[in-house]
Amino acid sequence: MSSREVRDRLYEQFARVGKVTGHPKRLELLDLLCQGERTVEELAHAVELKLTTASAQLKVLREARLVSVRRAGKHVYYGIADDSVCRLLQAVQEVARTQLSEVAETVRTHFEARDPVEPIDVTELQRRIRAGDDVVVVDVRPRTEFEAGHIAGAVSIPLEELSGRLAELPEDVEVVAYCRGPYCVLAPEAVEQLRAAGRRVRRLEVGYPEWRLAGLPVEAPRVT
Repeated sequence: MSSREVRDRLYEQFARVGKVTGHPKRLELLDLLCQGERTVEELAHAVELKLTTASAQLKVLREARLVSVRRAGKHVYYGIADDSVCRLLQAVQEVARTQLSEVAETVRTHFEARDPVEPIDVTELQRRIRAGDDVVVVDVRPRTEFEAGHIAGAVSIPLEELSGRLAELPEDVEVVAYCRGPYCVLAPEAVEQLRAAGRRVRRLEVGYPEWRLAGLPVEAPRVT
């Protein structure tokens, strides 16, 4: 095999990954799977697709070996093939933000305008947790995602339950809310609600996947 043939074969496979990820719903599915394993029914509901359509999109991702399948009794669970898939998704998001003005504008109007206080970064939050500073970390993702894995010590209060559970949060402690990642809309909405209720609150600049991939403490069930 010539050098040209080797290069052609390699770049054909590289393009295969790019082609598979070049679909908004597939990227959203990968984003959800970076939170933890999910059934096709859960995924279809979360991304607002018909079950057959979601199954078809997952099949494409599976054929490209970006997702894996695990059977447990009558249930079939989808998950990411490995952490490199989540890193690929994060790289795509970062390139889009730095190179596409449309992404930057959406972030400005739907994140920064709604939450003018600078988010807390991973380093500062980890320092405060280690120092025992008064801070409560709140995971506002759906409960199934929290149960699949979360920042160690975080409290689960899904966004839709937040208004009815404010009394569970100490009034004299700063709240740090987080969700799926830097482009997840759940944490900014939680910050708005908490600030309107008079609470001191900041948003974590990243989400659970970024925290986990950074090697920081998490709590997650063991898969057998």
